Amino acid sequence: MNEPAPLVFVVDDDASFLAAVARLLRASGFVAKTFGSAAEFLAWPELDLPGCVLADLQMPGLSGLDLQDALAKAGHTLPVIFLSGHGDVPTTVRAMRRGAEDFLTKRAPKEELLAAVKRALARDARERAEHARLEALRAPFATLTPREREVLAHVLTGQLNKRIADDLGIDERSVKRHRASIMTKLRVQSVAELTHLVQEADLWDWSSLAGNQRSLISGYARPTRP
Repeated sequence: MNEPAPLVFVVDDDASFLAAVARLLRASGFVAKTFGSAAEFLAWPELDLPGCVLADLQMPGLSGLDLQDALAKAGHTLPVIFLSGHGDVPTTVRAMRRGAEDFLTKRAPKEELLAAVKRALARDARERAEHARLEALRAPFATLTPREREVLAHVLTGQLNKRIADDLGIDERSVKRHRASIMTKLRVQSVAELTHLVQEADLWDWSSLAGNQRSLISGYARPTRP
């Protein structure tokens, strides 16, 4: 099945500029979809499609920065390129710190605009590929039982079966059974492979370090995209 072509979402309250940018993008081989306001864009139901956003910084109602914030809060990671009628260093810094792909004036040469769009689309493709990779790595962890997750967390700290059994209040034979089930479900053959898999899947919770104790993120549902 073919992947949908990435979209360049152009958001600007200036109808003539909006039309001109859309024509340039389409003439350059991109698929463009236009919106006359940030609110109109944010109400569109398919913001999870591949692409990027080309947004005016200053618009009536929600500004370009408001649009960027709303996307982040909704969990959409479309790269944003800001356009402005004039340079504004503090606003540029603020936008870039929040993850904007680029910040251009509306008078920028078309080559700069098209290059920024290409970078933004490439970034989106990379991030989506990484998200898919992590989802595939994490899928087997969802098959573990709550007890197996507890045992796994202890195994990753390097504890022996007897210590794990004491900590969890179960017998050592049960620990061995759970460890074998974990290895089978996660398709690994050693603790080293297991540790590598957990780290690759980004399921290692470094924020809960206590001495040498480490723990897995509860539920294995750590977000993969900012």
